[in-house]
Amino acid sequence: MHRVIIVCLFATLFFQASCTQTVPSNSKATAETENLYKNLQRLQQKGTMFGHQDDLAYGIGWQYEEGRSDVKEVVGQYPAVVGWDLGHLELGKTANLDDVPFDRMREYAQDVYNMGGLNTFSWHLNNPLDPTKTSWDKVDSTIYRLFNNPVALQRYDSWLDKLATFMKSLQGPKGEAIPVVFRPLHEHTGNWFWWGRGNVSAEEYKRLWRYTVDYLRKQKVNNVLYAYSTDRFTSKEDYLEFYPGDKYVDIVGFDIYHRPPQDSTQPDNFVPQTRQMVETLRTIGQEKNKVWTLSETGLETLPQADWWTNTLYPIIKDAGLSYVLVWRNGRPDHYYAPYVGQKSAEDFKEFVQRPDVLLMDDVAKENIYQPFKKQ
Repeated sequence: MHRVIIVCLFATLFFQASCTQTVPSNSKATAETENLYKNLQRLQQKGTMFGHQDDLAYGIGWQYEEGRSDVKEVVGQYPAVVGWDLGHLELGKTANLDDVPFDRMREYAQDVYNMGGLNTFSWHLNNPLDPTKTSWDKVDSTIYRLFNNPVALQRYDSWLDKLATFMKSLQGPKGEAIPVVFRPLHEHTGNWFWWGRGNVSAEEYKRLWRYTVDYLRKQKVNNVLYAYSTDRFTSKEDYLEFYPGDKYVDIVGFDIYHRPPQDSTQPDNFVPQTRQMVETLRTIGQEKNKVWTLSETGLETLPQADWWTNTLYPIIKDAGLSYVLVWRNGRPDHYYAPYVGQKSAEDFKEFVQRPDVLLMDDVAKENIYQPFKKQ
C-alpha cells in the first residue's frame, strides 16, 4: 500500500513538473515576448540557432545595401539571430559606435522580426560619471560612485530613458512591440570594461543590474528578455558570483573568442575548455530553468579553413544551446563570418547543413512569436 502511494505521489509530482511553463522574469511581458521565451526553450531541443552581429547592415566590401548579408550570400539564408549594439545611443548620437544609424538599425530589426528571426542587443555604453570615457576606460569604483553622485545617477536615468524609447519604438506590422534579447553589462568577469571584475564589486554590479532592469520595467519596456553574459569563467560559483537573481534574468550565456597560441608548439585547448564552460552553463540553465546561449564567439579573419566543423560544431553539438552568435564583419582585418570566396566558406556550408544548426528559414517555420501548437 505504501509503495502504491509513493508511486502515485511521484507520478503526480512528475506530471506537475513536466506541465510547468516557464515565463519571462517580467510579469508584465507582452504575449509575444512570453511566446518567444517558451519557444526558445522548446527550440533548444531541436538545435542551436546561428547568429551574426550586424549581419544586415554591412559586410566585407559593402554597407547598407538592401537585402544583402555575407552569410546569405554564402549559404542562401540569413542567420536566425542578428545582433546589434546600442553604444552611443545614450549620448544622443544618430549612429552607434560602429557607425550603424539607429534609424536603420530599427528597420533592420523589424526586418529580422518580420522574417521570423531573433534580434539581440548589447550596449557598450560610455561612463555615466564622465561621458567622455568609453566602456573600455577602466575607471575604478564607477558603480559605487554612481550611486553616491545624484548628478551622475540622474544622467544614467536619462540614458535609460533613451534606451526605453528605442526599445518601445521596435514595432511589428500590427503595432505590436517586437520582443528582443537585451544583454547589458556583459563580459564582466573580464576587467576591460568599467563594470568589469576588478573595477567593481559583485554587490555593486548586482545593484546596477537590478536598478537598470527595474527602471526599464517602470518605463513599461515589456518586450525585453534579459541576458546575463559573462566572459571566461572557471566554475559554477565563478559564473554566479555577479548573478543578480532569477527575477532579473531570462537567459544565461557567456562570450569567448578563439585566440590560437602564437607558438604552434603549444596546445590549443579552446574546444575542450569552451565545451567545459558550456556544460557548466547547461547545468546552471537547467537548475534555474533559463535559456542558455553562447552569446559571442568567433575566430578573427577565420584563417582555419575547417573552423566551423572542427572547432565550433564540437562545442555546440548536443549542448542544448539556444543560439551561438559570431561577431561582426567590420573590415578585411576584422571579421568573423565567411563571405563569398573566403577560405572557410565551404566548411561553413557543411556546418549549416547539420540538422541541429538552425538558420532563418528553419526558425521562421517555428513561429517563435506565436503560441506553440502541437501538430
